[in-house]
Amino acid sequence: MKYFKKLEGERIYLSPMNVEDASTYTKWLNDFNVTDYLGASHKMTNVELERNYILNTNENTKHSFAIIDKEKDLLIGNCGFVKLDPFRRIAEIGIFIGEEEYRNNGYGPEALKLLIDYGFNYLNLNNIMLKVFSFNERAIKAYKKCGFKEFGKRHNTITIKNESYDDIYMEILRSDYYK
Repeated sequence: MKYFKKLEGERIYLSPMNVEDASTYTKWLNDFNVTDYLGASHKMTNVELERNYILNTNENTKHSFAIIDKEKDLLIGNCGFVKLDPFRRIAEIGIFIGEEEYRNNGYGPEALKLLIDYGFNYLNLNNIMLKVFSFNERAIKAYKKCGFKEFGKRHNTITIKNESYDDIYMEILRSDYYK
């Protein structure tokens, strides 16, 4: 078995990242339709760099997960805690759906809900935040659906194709999650 069901939802499950998927991640991380939304379009990666990242992530238990289509056992994206401070009980999360046909179909929010539940119930977090670019209205809507609220904005933080955009900061608190 290539994947392991760490967190299971209705249509997907979250699995530890698999080093065998380095070429798939490399393909996605060189695709402007993915990287524009991650703020990473200026970066280039190759399979070796991605393999090292996956190995390092798994060794350091950074809580990064592959998002797997349950029915097809197919890798469709990635999510996880990009910054985690267990002492302060805070974290920042990130997510992307790499497989184009899976975008705009509710897979992202389903993965986020699993991640949020894991953060509050297993990592004992009090606050989970994320950062999203102001042009990504689809993601902002999905984050709100998952319970995130905007708490700040940093202006003109990224320029893509000669257009400047803001960082929108959003968070969900443990107390709000349990209401």
